[in-house]
Amino acid sequence: MIDSLIDKIIDMQNPTCVGLDTSFEYLPDEMKEDISTFEGASEKLVEFNMNIIDALRDIVPAVKVQIAYYEMYGYDGLKAFAYTLNYAHGAGMTVIADCKRNDIGTTATAYAKAYLGKTDVGPRQIKSYSADMLTVNGYLGSDGIKPFMDNARQYNKSIFVLVKTSNPSSGELQNMKLEDGRFVYERMGELVSEWGNDGIGKYGYSDVGAVVGATFPEEAAKLRKEMPHTFFLIPGYGAQGGSGETVKACFDSRGLGGIVNSSRGIICAYKNPRYSGMTYKEAARAACLDMQADLLGAIGKIGR
Repeated sequence: MIDSLIDKIIDMQNPTCVGLDTSFEYLPDEMKEDISTFEGASEKLVEFNMNIIDALRDIVPAVKVQIAYYEMYGYDGLKAFAYTLNYAHGAGMTVIADCKRNDIGTTATAYAKAYLGKTDVGPRQIKSYSADMLTVNGYLGSDGIKPFMDNARQYNKSIFVLVKTSNPSSGELQNMKLEDGRFVYERMGELVSEWGNDGIGKYGYSDVGAVVGATFPEEAAKLRKEMPHTFFLIPGYGAQGGSGETVKACFDSRGLGGIVNSSRGIICAYKNPRYSGMTYKEAARAACLDMQADLLGAIGKIGR
């Protein structure tokens, strides 16, 4: 699956992922009128997401759907989450389920089946969600990762393991020093590299990727050198302060090696004075094109 994503990135010359972190509060006022139930709110989330996907499907290779923004609307929100994944998948986009799942043993196996594999129901095996990739918390160790790797490889999917996250306080744990002088995030990066050794594709990147935030360019540069075969999912662009220059170190000499996520900067672009007068669909497309230009300006032609 990582090769398929890289193919799309090269074809579109765009290493952008749009985060559909869609809160009801982010919708235009006219979409929120007379809505006062989870069911109504969730229906509007789906309508908004479908329109965003339709506006971007020809220029953006992937979407990342953060489940928390749907869980808060209960059962109806989860239906909206599932529908959004299905719609994006049907539109030909690579779909990343941002759920940061993990546990140990049979619980990790159940999570892996839900998002990457299939669930046994009598004589049938049924797919729960149309995700191509899943974010995973690796800080429980290898026994919590193996079920996700097994399902990913069985069904041609990929995972992204948290290594160096974009939030300001990530260093409270991830930047602690070990006895050998390395940081905790470096040891996690080493484990991710090891987990991915058996799944390296035609571009030299494995099916076990890493989440590396755009807000810590020095750490990202170090991880790029230490993890030459690991593809990065890079959050933190835009609203959190990341830019083309801060993510440049995540890419190799071919302009490959990562995909950069922006959420509010795209789906809420219609609120930005820069895109004044545009509909939310038009503003999202314009913001994606601006982001593409910024990224290419920093990393150059992709696949060179």
